Amino acid sequence: MTRPSQLNPPPRARHVRVLATLGPASNTPEMIRALHAAGADAFRINMSHGTDADRARLIQTVRAQEAEIGRPLTILADLQGPKLRVGRFAGDRAELTAGQRFRLDLDEAPGDARRVRLPHPEILAVLRPGHRLLIDDGRLVLTVTAAGDGHVETEVLVPGTIANNKGVNVPDVVVPLPALTAKDRADLALALDAGVDWVALSFVQRADDIAEARKAIGGRAQLMAKIEKPSALEEIDAIIEQADAIMVARGDLGVELPPELVPGVQKRLVASARRAGKPVVVATQMLESMITSPSPTRAEVSDVANAIYDGVDAVMLSAESAAGKWPVEAVAMMDSIAREVERDAAYQQQMAFVETRPEPTTADALCEAARSIQKTVGARAVVCFTASGSTARRVARERIPADILVMTPKLSTARALGLTWGVHAIHTRDIASFEEMVGKSKRMALRHQVAAAGDRLVVMAGVPFGVPGSTNVLHVVRVVGDELDRYRKG
Repeated sequence: MTRPSQLNPPPRARHVRVLATLGPASNTPEMIRALHAAGADAFRINMSHGTDADRARLIQTVRAQEAEIGRPLTILADLQGPKLRVGRFAGDRAELTAGQRFRLDLDEAPGDARRVRLPHPEILAVLRPGHRLLIDDGRLVLTVTAAGDGHVETEVLVPGTIANNKGVNVPDVVVPLPALTAKDRADLALALDAGVDWVALSFVQRADDIAEARKAIGGRAQLMAKIEKPSALEEIDAIIEQADAIMVARGDLGVELPPELVPGVQKRLVASARRAGKPVVVATQMLESMITSPSPTRAEVSDVANAIYDGVDAVMLSAESAAGKWPVEAVAMMDSIAREVERDAAYQQQMAFVETRPEPTTADALCEAARSIQKTVGARAVVCFTASGSTARRVARERIPADILVMTPKLSTARALGLTWGVHAIHTRDIASFEEMVGKSKRMALRHQVAAAGDRLVVMAGVPFGVPGSTNVLHVVRVVGDELDRYRKG
């Protein structure tokens, strides 16, 4: 990425990050720049939509804006995952009434009000009496009364219209499907070749799904586990340990769980990810009304604010920015809500409710100490030198109420950190000495408008310099007036 000498935008006036989905309403260079200016820190590409050429072109379009904006831009490719759908109906739809019998089978004949094809023999094989099937995002609910070879008999609990190819959720069983479908593997190859920074794995059910996806990714991108199946909650600690981040995907989670349980689950997932030092994103229907309206509902504002109070790393817009009438306004609203929450004194008190115990490592001990030092001396920023980004993530876990200025020689690291709380990553040459570390910390803090004369900085790095995983230095420096004058003259 070209690094223009005149483009050194300061950190956002907030720590939480905004992830905006790109789509028909926001896929041009002008709109991507407008979304970034309004507050978008990262961009999501939904791999369920568009052609291969469309998605590759969109990723390239985002990359081309880095030079214009003067910042590394973060791209997340969201894989579709296994989608369960019923077959087609004679007349395209059928009406189901409460209490009636309805059969799902493998017969390819068009369906009617008595039966329809479910082209997933592996699902039919594991369904048992009492298991529920949720059709069309839960608008219809069936319960299995009998299971046979290649079919199940059900009773309609919640009636309604069932139409062609509507989605099916089976919340009561672990779906015996691979984590990556053939489409996912093709989409993953496209995304990795195009250079995305994050891959989101949909419908994670178990920790083994993460291992399978990580093998396929081969270290070419970070891996985010989307939590949208109740079965994932049973292995959540192992899933968080193996993933690089998690997303609380409340759409399908809210279909498969009783909706009143979702807020509590969201809070527990956010807290678990924070304790593990892994970024956590909350997504789905956050500003849903802004798809068609220039302003959100009060309930939506409260929903976004509560996620931020819980300490999430990022909040996500879906159709609001991808296909809505007001994509820039939706991003600006997210930005405004986040800034207002973080100005509230209660926000920092909330951050302290989740205890993040350090691991018995030098790096964790220094990161915990950095928070205490920053608070005691009132440092304006914590400056990290890192190649892998691990030090930056450890510092972010502490939720230090100051900017986290990260210097890295790896552009991929700078890009990937765009979803991490409070981090302002800079792609720059590595340092080779203690004196260079001190000088560069001051110079970059001034250039990016993080510090002024008299301000203190807490600096973290590793000696020997340039060796990944060796963070062992914590140093406090002060920016003095003559350094500011020299920078301005230089």
